[in-house]
Amino acid sequence: MNSKHIVCIEDDLAIQRVLSLALRVAGYEVETASTGDAGLDLVLRTKPDLVLLDVMLPGLDGLSVARRIRAPPTLAATRILMLTARTE
Repeated sequence: MNSKHIVCIEDDLAIQRVLSLALRVAGYEVETASTGDAGLDLVLRTKPDLVLLDVMLPGLDGLSVARRIRAPPTLAATRILMLTARTE
């Protein structure tokens, strides 16, 4: 994967920090958001190569954010990796 820019949308700050640190150490540029609304704004502005997206977020949930990311043709092919702590 030649991607360099990743947006991590995660409301648990400890998980957000661990993911960001690991990805930065691996050479990626990482930007973070803690709510669905802020994450969607960040993605629309920066057009990242990959979005790490928590399913359960304050404001817009992860599935709604994913749908909105995929709506504009310029972002339709954006890679999204969903994260969840849910067991069901």
